[in-house]
Amino acid sequence: MAPRFQLKSNVKSIECELHCPVCKEIVKQPVVLPCQHSVCLMCASEVLVQNGYPPPELPPEPNSPASTPNTRSPRQARRPMPSKADHRPIDRVLRSGFGTYPSPGRRRKEPPPPAMLFPCPPCGREVELGEKGLTDCLRNLTLERIVERYRHTVSLGSVAVMCQFCKPPQSLEATKGCADCQASFCNECFKLYHPWGTPRAQHEHVQPTLNFRPKVLSCPEHDQERLHFYCRTCQRLLCPLCKLRRVHAGHKVAPVAQAYQTLKDKITKEMNYILSNQETVLGQISQLESATTQTEANSVAAREQLSQSVRDLTALLAERHAALSQALEGARQRRGEALAGQVAERRSLLEHAGLMAFSQELLKETDPPCFVQAARQTHSRHFQLDVSKELKLLTDLQFIQAPLAPVIDTQKTLAYDQLFLCWRLPQESAPAWHFSVEFRRRGVVPGGGARGGIQGRLAAARWGWQRLEEVGGTSAVIDRLEMDSVYVLRVRGCNKAGFGEYSEEVYLHTPPAPVLNFYLDSRWGLHADRLVVSKEQRCARSVPGLSLMQAADRALTSCHLTADLLVGDVAITQGRHYWACSVEPGSYLVKVGVGLEAKLQDWFHLPQDMASPRYDPDSGHDSGAEDSLESPPSFSFLTMGMGKIFLPQAPNHHNNHGCNGTNPRRSPTIANGNSPASSPTGLTYPLPPRLGVCLDFEKGRVTFYDAHSLRPLWEGPVDCSGPVCPAFFFIGGGALQLQELVANRMADQTPVRRVTIQSRVTNLNN
Repeated sequence: MAPRFQLKSNVKSIECELHCPVCKEIVKQPVVLPCQHSVCLMCASEVLVQNGYPPPELPPEPNSPASTPNTRSPRQARRPMPSKADHRPIDRVLRSGFGTYPSPGRRRKEPPPPAMLFPCPPCGREVELGEKGLTDCLRNLTLERIVERYRHTVSLGSVAVMCQFCKPPQSLEATKGCADCQASFCNECFKLYHPWGTPRAQHEHVQPTLNFRPKVLSCPEHDQERLHFYCRTCQRLLCPLCKLRRVHAGHKVAPVAQAYQTLKDKITKEMNYILSNQETVLGQISQLESATTQTEANSVAAREQLSQSVRDLTALLAERHAALSQALEGARQRRGEALAGQVAERRSLLEHAGLMAFSQELLKETDPPCFVQAARQTHSRHFQLDVSKELKLLTDLQFIQAPLAPVIDTQKTLAYDQLFLCWRLPQESAPAWHFSVEFRRRGVVPGGGARGGIQGRLAAARWGWQRLEEVGGTSAVIDRLEMDSVYVLRVRGCNKAGFGEYSEEVYLHTPPAPVLNFYLDSRWGLHADRLVVSKEQRCARSVPGLSLMQAADRALTSCHLTADLLVGDVAITQGRHYWACSVEPGSYLVKVGVGLEAKLQDWFHLPQDMASPRYDPDSGHDSGAEDSLESPPSFSFLTMGMGKIFLPQAPNHHNNHGCNGTNPRRSPTIANGNSPASSPTGLTYPLPPRLGVCLDFEKGRVTFYDAHSLRPLWEGPVDCSGPVCPAFFFIGGGALQLQELVANRMADQTPVRRVTIQSRVTNLNN
């Protein structure tokens, strides 16, 4: 079975496998040890002699020109020379232990001689050779053939093989070799020693060589017996006679042809596996070499970078050293000047030593008038204390002052789901370490007005001031407040000097119902060419584009061509809810309100003509005769645009604008101020900054507020027989922004959306 892959390396690369582990040279006449390692026969005999064993009998080397005194191998000189006694066969057998029978004179009950132990260098342990020593070791003929091919490849055998039978000096180069005679001949000698018609003429002739091998392996114990079997248990070749021994009874013995095929297939398979992965290994070697090259390059670059960094650090240290030296010199000069001034001052005190001596003599005067006259003059001239510097320091001394009263920012302060209070300090105020926020609830009447007199004072006493201490910033959030209540708030700063003055009190009205948090929904789809919803789904903008221009080109009488609808992502089925939004003052027309979810969905899929006299979005329903006079409208909206808000009136004789006979309530506070522009159908007021909507589902009422002051603007009925949704209409260009929760505004990041859809009423007729 030939291998599928050809080995890419040549024969020269196997030299390391051909070395003898003892002499480290190419093996010569190798024998196989029981551990399956091969060593030179001569090296093995030398090792045994060094270990105290008698020298074994070695076969003579072939007589060839390579073994002449000039070219003889150095190992041939180390060959142990047998003594004269070794020429006797019986002595040689007794000394080497090669015989199969006991020595003469040895009794049968005596134990056999100890087996020879050979120290194998590759194994690192002693291998038992048996009683016969190296005689039991077979020659490795395959390794000899490989060595011969290797020598021929690398030209180690370039020395001509001379004929062994020509007499010098007329020796000719050998041209043939005889495997049976184990000698090399020239043409004439070959014909002379192998005459035609004789048995020698049938000898096998081979190429001339210096190392002849036997044709086949024969059993070392039984001459002329070929090795036809292989014992897998002992891992030894056996002849038919060895197979019959008790030693191999029960062993796994197979024909040598079968063992040959099995081992050859196994080695071929392993070779194929190795060769199949050779490309991968070579690629990995290339990658590793590239990595090594890159590592060297990176090392050079890193070394250069390190050198540059060291140079930069050295320059920086030198610069820093110069700066510190200069600063140290400046400090030394300043300190020296200060000390010099003090020394001069002290020396000036010593200059009055004469005055002190004069004063001592003056004290000896006993005449009072004379003493007073001289002492007064001396005191006025020399004993005056100069305190001008100290007076200047005391005059310029300033003490820390408490912060001034903060100024509350009414534009940013609001009451929604929580109270958000924002303030600032005046520019001339001292800084504050922290602030104290105080708030209390005022008593309110059901109509929303503040109580006065004794009731107001009692409510104030009941709801005393509550504080938020040590507020670090210029804003604060107050939660857990009562709904539909008025709260009074004030703030003051504090620093090392103590608390400052209170700010002016500000009044905030909390929403009349729990705040409903929702987002703009596009589950029914929207006109993407006219409506744009922000990523947070809290802002929407209507942009009249090319489609509106094309529609206007086909219309001559209508000024409102489209009405785009947006709804909230919640449906209300119970309770009271409040929300707020702001409309951009530059918007054309925007309608804000509520409506039945089913009706809004029908209107979205079948939009009505905005110019039709039968449709009025403010009344919330179609004014056809088929509608009942007692049913509330399905929609309720307020219209805003161009900086104004339109509040419809409710005349009893017009059902289109009277919401089917029920009188909507309009705030008298709004109606009586700001000089509203009246019309037969309603009043127009300035657009408030924020518009609040409160829906009472159980009562079927919706109320619109000025979200800034929480004053009611308009109130009307709405059909609550089904789920009701916040809704918004855009006519023309405009923008709308939903009021963001204070809790979300104050959070560091936008919280995860958590919207609870109210449970729908199972039986709408009930």
